[in-house]
Amino acid sequence: MSPNGLTPRDKLESIAINLWWTWDPEARALFRRLNPEFFRAADNNPQAALATAKDDVLNDSAFQDAVDAVYARYRDYMERDPQVEEAPDIGYFCMEYGLHESLSLYSGGLGVLAGDHAKAASDLHLPFTAVGLFLSEGYFRQSFDANGWQEATHPVLDSAKHPLSLVLAPGGDPLTVPVHVGTRTLQVRAWKLALGHTDLYLLDTDFDANPEEYRPLTRRLYQGGDHERIRQELVLGIGGLRLLRALDVEPDVYHANEGHCAFLMLELMRERLDAGLDQAAAEQWVRDRCVFTTHTPVMAGHDHFHPDLFSEAIAGFRDQIHLSTHDLLSYGRVHPDDPDETFTMTVLGLKLSRAANGVSELNGHVARQQWQDLYPDRSLDEVPIDSITNGVHLPTWTAGPARDFLDTHIQVDLTERQDADDWARLADLSDEVLWRYRSQLRTRLVTYVEAKVQAQSLPMHPALDPDALTIGFARRFATYKRAPLIFRDRERARALFADPERPIQLLYAGKAHPDDDAGKRFIQRIYEISREPGFEGKVIFLEGYDMEIGRMLTSGCDIWLNNPRRPLEASGTSGQKVAAHGGLNLSVLDGWWPEGYTGNNGWAIGPEPTGDYGTADPEVQDEQDAASLYTQLEESVIPTFYDRNADGLPEDWIDRMRAAMAELPPAFSAKRMVLDYVNEMYRTDG
Repeated sequence: MSPNGLTPRDKLESIAINLWWTWDPEARALFRRLNPEFFRAADNNPQAALATAKDDVLNDSAFQDAVDAVYARYRDYMERDPQVEEAPDIGYFCMEYGLHESLSLYSGGLGVLAGDHAKAASDLHLPFTAVGLFLSEGYFRQSFDANGWQEATHPVLDSAKHPLSLVLAPGGDPLTVPVHVGTRTLQVRAWKLALGHTDLYLLDTDFDANPEEYRPLTRRLYQGGDHERIRQELVLGIGGLRLLRALDVEPDVYHANEGHCAFLMLELMRERLDAGLDQAAAEQWVRDRCVFTTHTPVMAGHDHFHPDLFSEAIAGFRDQIHLSTHDLLSYGRVHPDDPDETFTMTVLGLKLSRAANGVSELNGHVARQQWQDLYPDRSLDEVPIDSITNGVHLPTWTAGPARDFLDTHIQVDLTERQDADDWARLADLSDEVLWRYRSQLRTRLVTYVEAKVQAQSLPMHPALDPDALTIGFARRFATYKRAPLIFRDRERARALFADPERPIQLLYAGKAHPDDDAGKRFIQRIYEISREPGFEGKVIFLEGYDMEIGRMLTSGCDIWLNNPRRPLEASGTSGQKVAAHGGLNLSVLDGWWPEGYTGNNGWAIGPEPTGDYGTADPEVQDEQDAASLYTQLEESVIPTFYDRNADGLPEDWIDRMRAAMAELPPAFSAKRMVLDYVNEMYRTDG
């Protein structure tokens, strides 16, 4: 027992209830050692490992010393001083959060971005409170039938087995707030998650106080039709703000991350109207305190609701805010007096915020094109949508061996603020040291894949070479991301994979939305290709894409392949995760890559982006980009990897590695991103 009276189990339990452990590899390693089998079976959940901890491990003196060291680091982190002076209090709303593979509260990039944003806010010790939904059945768990067709199941998240606590009122009963959905009044409760210094509240309707038909509202993410979606968004925006009020949380600024949560702005208006302001003054008060981020380059991807559906869903709230249906509809319409125009959540967010942004420079440009009609008296460049390019939370996404390497060789602590000068020290490392680093991470990935496929329903028989050029592609299987593009010319692709002197191997992971048959067909096609001569054993699909698979692929692959149709990639942060590991991007110049690509730190597919929204012929673009991809692989990527000097080192490849490692992590970190939000969006003088 420690001098402070805490046993090793006490310390581990204290760490396990705060998701700080999700970005500390040594903390995760401790929980894994408690019971590796249970830990792995529970999607790397520390509480599962604690519940079945082996006494011989807990009683081991070396293990106890390791617990003491991690616990001391955790306490130091929690007691650290704020790193940003006079930061405003921030209320952050998002539909989904990607925090860890054991918590299925996300579907893809939007959620991972929100999780990284909240974690970076914690690292900076910002006054930051996050709000989302308690998605007890999450997105879905992926499996496959015998023909390689994706199937979905929905395991239920047991709150007792996760670091979730039900939010209680002062008397000890669960705290609830009312939200009108149509003419029914629902009760909304919340579960609290601690992310370092950040509190995340997850809203829940699935309990006995609500009618059975409304209880499932918060169970699943992005499933069901418009009726369910608008109800979820009423719960998120209106219920989320009412919860903060019940907790006496009064942010200075409210950040709506995507249109899903923009109803919070109407609830803020209702408060101001009840306080006696007239409508114009209430609007201005709300606008002065709200900021809005849009991620969606596809017009159909923005939430649009038919006027009749909106009127039905908003009926109870309309009676509370005392505004007409026409007035409420006008906040979500480009043309307020057009009775046939739908209500669009993005328009609501833009109209009632003081600042708005896309999530890359190109995405900001596309958003200005999308919504220029909302500002008819302004030129395109004057449309008030700026950009803050997404970044990744490096402590979460940088593999443990990589963190050790960076700490040893350039003394970078990823939980602290860094600048480009820290990473520039990589220029002094020898080719041999950098190549050994890259090879170790690749070997680690190959070992992981060989074990992982043994437990999946989609049969895979890897014949992977730990020394071969390893390409990764992992993301949502939306069709615009064009996962099978590399196989557009099957025989040209087969020739690449069949070269025994310059072997390549390609690892896939990703989920198609349960209603997206075209996306499922893409997965099935890749599965079928993986069984063909020339590709078998070298093209592998990893089932059940989650954050663990994402971490392993982005840390171990030599090349990160990204080939969406321009300009449909809002940011594409997965490619930002590879650089700290010495991985290189081979990407269409979309999303963040036009800002990161210099010509010597990776490769580009296709032409320079024009930024013209919706003008390119998809078939022509697919043909051109496939041809460019093949040319890059045949003439540059593969030769550069296999062109070795007398010491067996690929000098030109390592030069690109060194450039990518030095330039990209500090520029595309979530810490940089959150500081940009503080300085450009959250502060009133930003």
